[in-house]
Amino acid sequence: MQTLRGADIVARTLEALGVTRIFTLSGNHIMPVFDALLETGISLVHTRQEAACVHMADAWGRLTGEVGVALVTGGQGHTNGAAALTTALAAESPVLLLSGHAGLSELGRGAFQELAQADIARPMTKAAWTAGSVAALGPDLARAFRIAREGRPGPVHLSLPVDLLEAAVPAASVRIPDRAAAAIRAAEPAPDLVADLLAALAGAERPLIACGPALCDASGRAAMATLEETLGLPVVGMESPRGINDPALGAFAEILARTDLLVLLGKPIDFTLRFGAAPALAPDCRFALVDPDPALLARAPADRLAVSGLADPRPVLAALTARGSALSRRDAWHREARAALAYRPPAWVDFHGTGQRLHPVELCRAVDAFLERHPDGTLICDGGEIGQWPQALVRAGRRLINGVSGTIGASIPFAIAAALERPGAPVVAVLGDGTFGFHMAEFDTAVRYRIPFIAVVGNDARWNAEHQIQLRSYGPDRTRHCDLLPTRYDAVVQALGGFGALVTEAAELPAALEAAQASGLPACINVMIASVAAPVIRRPG
Repeated sequence: MQTLRGADIVARTLEALGVTRIFTLSGNHIMPVFDALLETGISLVHTRQEAACVHMADAWGRLTGEVGVALVTGGQGHTNGAAALTTALAAESPVLLLSGHAGLSELGRGAFQELAQADIARPMTKAAWTAGSVAALGPDLARAFRIAREGRPGPVHLSLPVDLLEAAVPAASVRIPDRAAAAIRAAEPAPDLVADLLAALAGAERPLIACGPALCDASGRAAMATLEETLGLPVVGMESPRGINDPALGAFAEILARTDLLVLLGKPIDFTLRFGAAPALAPDCRFALVDPDPALLARAPADRLAVSGLADPRPVLAALTARGSALSRRDAWHREARAALAYRPPAWVDFHGTGQRLHPVELCRAVDAFLERHPDGTLICDGGEIGQWPQALVRAGRRLINGVSGTIGASIPFAIAAALERPGAPVVAVLGDGTFGFHMAEFDTAVRYRIPFIAVVGNDARWNAEHQIQLRSYGPDRTRHCDLLPTRYDAVVQALGGFGALVTEAAELPAALEAAQASGLPACINVMIASVAAPVIRRPG
């Protein structure tokens, strides 16, 4: 009689659900899955640390809209991977973390690496549970895929007990779920909700539409641009932990403070909006909220609520675009808002470093020029202070940032996933030297798999975000414990088999970028930079 192991069911189900690549790090509990995957067309990217697996899956999910899958072992393998779920959750990224788990038959008896893994992951996910039977493995995976993509996207965790993976059952008793089993149900807006939104917009003098992180992918930004053109009103995406001070949005804080109706599509009222309070927003500014999560709708102050409704933001964007052409345009307000969003201080043109250290603006000029020559390229921004400068200054066909969580360290894994998702197109990650230390070993992964990307490391030899806090809060005489060494990170990457270059003059950087791209290798350009604060953009007067 032909049989299938639980691991075979997992592998076949993942393939049936459309998975083509899994980001993983091996370990005892998941070796049956490694074996079973040999019989599928799914490729593995075998990393050096479990959090990197989840960051890669996160980037894959954001870039493709598919569920990014990470596979790690149990115990500390799981806890390492679960730590990265925080970034995916705040970014609203569809991710599935599959973790090996102690056998069900051994739980409570001191099993190897026994942990309450689902409990650990639950606060950082939309859902987390442990498979309870071989028969449930396929349906559990289909359910996980649906939850990760439905409503507000986000990470899901499923623990896979090793005894279930090893158990054999009659093949005839197994039904492998297909994509239909994981299909999502989009929450379309009620016609009255769209009409109420349009009426609220019509009654406002200075309305602004802000969209949440899930809409900040390529298709979402295209839909936002179309809606803005249709309505003649400012439409922005918010995905940065800097919120109203996001340097990518220029003098956004100035415009937000003058808005009399803030329409939030899948964008929570949270710290990034200063909780909707004055002076970030005018005390009489009204809110119109659309969200798939009723708990987030409940955050709006009832006395300032114009419209509220449950729906997915993407179909709302489409419905507003389809029905909004008759709305009276606010051309003067639109021009004013766009001028503020596009504003960059003229003084930046003259910023230069000193003493063989570039100003971050000089670094960004070179990266911007490089990506202008490579319009299919991807920009990745990471780091507390240095990561904000390219968000303000570098134009790119697509970009990834660390996201609303503000957690740093994901850029090297992000770059690997981005390069795999769009082979042959340049990927440039701008990150700090503190950030580089989190996942520098993943250059080994990139070399093994021949995945080229360019890491441009702004090296000021310190944890600069925290150093800036010390300067602001405690004064220059109390800046302690945030210094690093001016390490030759380029030499580290060369030792791992990649391309490395050291840059101490602005004139050297353009040639270094082209040489890195031409090398076809994972590359590190170690740029010595001045230690300056991230930009906070305000217009004079």
